[in-house]
Order: sequence, then structure tokens, then C-alpha cells
Amino acid sequence: MKDWDALYQACMNCKNCALADTRHNVVFGEGARDAEIMFIGEGPGEQEDLTGRPFVGRAGQLLDDMLTMIDLKREKVFIGNMVKCRPPGNRDPLNIEQEACIGYLRNQVALIRPKIIICLGRIAAMKLMREDFKITREHGQWMEKAGVWMMAMYHPSALLRDPSKRPEAFVDLKSLQHKAREICVRTYPN
Repeated sequence: MKDWDALYQACMNCKNCALADTRHNVVFGEGARDAEIMFIGEGPGEQEDLTGRPFVGRAGQLLDDMLTMIDLKREKVFIGNMVKCRPPGNRDPLNIEQEACIGYLRNQVALIRPKIIICLGRIAAMKLMREDFKITREHGQWMEKAGVWMMAMYHPSALLRDPSKRPEAFVDLKSLQHKAREICVRTYPN
């Protein structure tokens, strides 16, 4: 395991897969280095690739709105992705790309030591929670893994494509708020 700065530098210079050839910027992730809650998406989109920041496009604006609904500030959590470089055309990251990048995410988790990880979408849930995870059936369900509470929610871009899923996402958000108030003393101080 590396310290934060060494991990950041290694990630910024990564050439472990072909995504390095087409990226504008590596999207390392951002937020509190001691965050009790981490949000993990699948990979950067166009705006993220251009800015080097996670969740800054339309889906990011929706994620910010979702956080506001449950009194969470973006700077209190950590927001990142499975892969740190944009897959061409915003396609799903391939397994080989996920495997090339997973070490960075594992190190981020080990350094941050969150109490809760929220997988945004099926790709993150399948990699972090269970290979056969079904987002439409299992979103909002909690599981504990290695002492960390995990839940998957619909990815904000899925909610933009299908607004009929928003009420379910709101229920999941409220579940996150309840769990965080229960176990996250710095995020939701009493």
C-alpha cells in the first residue's frame, strides 16, 4: 500500500491498459481523505475526462442534488470510479480495464478506510459486491464485507435516462442517510 501522494502520482502516470492512449485526464477521484462514505461509479464520462474531476457532468449535477437531499456535502465524502480513464464513447469498462485499475481503487479504500461504500450502478456493484449482482432487483440492499457496509444504487446517468426510477433511488438515499447517521460519527455528528 502506498501513501496518498505516491498513489496519486502512480495513477496519474498509469499506462496499464489501452484507456491511457485515449484519455485527456486521469480521474483519480476527489473528496475527503478520511471520508466515512465512498461513492464508486464505473468510469469517467466526457466532462470528467476533460476536467479530471469525477461526476461533474449532468450525472454529477444529479448526484450533487441527491447528496443535498440527505444533508451530505460533496467535500465530506469521497467520489471515485472503478476505472480512472474514460472508456471510448462512454461504453462500459471492459474486465481487462477494470483489472488494470482495481489496485488503485483498493489502495484508495485502504487509505480512506470508509465505513460505507455506495456502488453507483451495476458495473461497480458487480466488481465490488458480487459478480452476479442485479441492480434492478438488488439496489438498496445492504451487505457487510470486510467490515464495510455496502449498498448499490442506480447510477445517476440511469436516473437521467429513466426518471421513473427516481422514487426507488430516493428510498435508497434515505436508507443511506439512516445507515450513515447510525455509524458515521464525523459525517453526521449528533
